[in-house]
Amino acid sequence: MKDLDEHKKIAVLIDADNAQYSKMKSILDEISAHGHVLIKRAYGDWSSDNLKNWKTSLNELAIQPIQQFAYTTGKNSTDASMIIDAMDLLYSEKYDAFALVSSDSDFTKLASRLRESEVFVFGVGEKKTPISFRNACDDFVYTENLGNEPSATKSDDANTKLASETDPKELVPVLTKAWEQYQDEDGWANVAPAGSFVKRAAPDFDPRTYGATKLPEIIRKLSSEFEMTRFKGKGSVNIVAYRPKSPNK
Repeated sequence: MKDLDEHKKIAVLIDADNAQYSKMKSILDEISAHGHVLIKRAYGDWSSDNLKNWKTSLNELAIQPIQQFAYTTGKNSTDASMIIDAMDLLYSEKYDAFALVSSDSDFTKLASRLRESEVFVFGVGEKKTPISFRNACDDFVYTENLGNEPSATKSDDANTKLASETDPKELVPVLTKAWEQYQDEDGWANVAPAGSFVKRAAPDFDPRTYGATKLPEIIRKLSSEFEMTRFKGKGSVNIVAYRPKSPNK
């Protein structure tokens, strides 16, 4: 799989029927942090009243609208148009990564096909996105983690945040599996490779889902399950490590 440590060329393809126009700036900011976005296309039937609110976002963010009329009721022609364009872009061999913005499981096969060609695949969608599509991507970002939703009062904002955060205890099994793989002779596992393992196992993993910014913060929240320490690494680097707590602790 191609590494994203370098400045990569990214194509962003948006399923407007299953994406939020209000989140587009935050989505593009998130993707741009990983490379240079060369193409921004949004697919839909722009003659439909359902997409009338997209105009401002398309203009301000320089997203190219791709018109796809609905040929018949109940069939989504947009998906086919987006998939065909994605394959054309893939065969051009100009792009190192694709961002598929949709909460629709119909793009699962496309994501898998792109990865087979050794390009990095971002998925961006709501938490309701089927797990099949989330796991078909290298990295899946929840739109709920992007941008700030307006709220009437600080109290309301705090309550919303608490309600949206996921219990980090669901990560205990995968963190334990990562520890088993990377533990040293003293039983400590470096958080850095463990985090990479977690991301491979769960492409939709994002510390923000758990009200954190980094994996060590999540492990700290799981203090009843794990203990943490720091080691002096090379130069000024500090290594953060963790291990399961002994039953008698």
